[in-house]
Amino acid sequence: QVQLAESGGGLVQTGGSLRLSCAASGRIFSDYALAWFRQAPGKEREFVVTISMTSGSTYYTDSVKGRFTISRDSAKNTMYLQMNNLKPEDTAVYYCAARPRGRGTSPGVYPYWGQGTQVTVSS
Repeated sequence: QVQLAESGGGLVQTGGSLRLSCAASGRIFSDYALAWFRQAPGKEREFVVTISMTSGSTYYTDSVKGRFTISRDSAKNTMYLQMNNLKPEDTAVYYCAARPRGRGTSPGVYPYWGQGTQVTVSS
C-alpha cells in the first residue's frame, strides 16, 4: 500500500510562487511514476505534470510549461512542484498521485492519491 501526503499550498498573489511537496510512504518502487493533478471548483480533475522515479523524465501539460517545475528526491520518496508566475486560473486543489510502471496523464490510471492541498491565486 502507498500513502501520499501533500503540503505547501496557500494563498499567493498573481505572479507569485509556491512550492508543493508530496511525501510518499509505503511500497514505492523505483519504477513508479508520480504526478500532480489539480481540480478547480466545478471542474474535472486535470493533469498537470508527471515524473518517472526511475529516469526523472517529465511531461507537462501545455498551460504550465515554463512556469512549473517538477522534481523528485528518490532517496526521500518525495516529489516537488515549484510553481512560478502563478495565475488566477491556477487556483485549485492540487493532488499528487502514484502509479506503477510508467507515466500517465489520465486520473483513472493512478491508484494512489493524496488528500490534496489548496492553492489560491488572487488577482
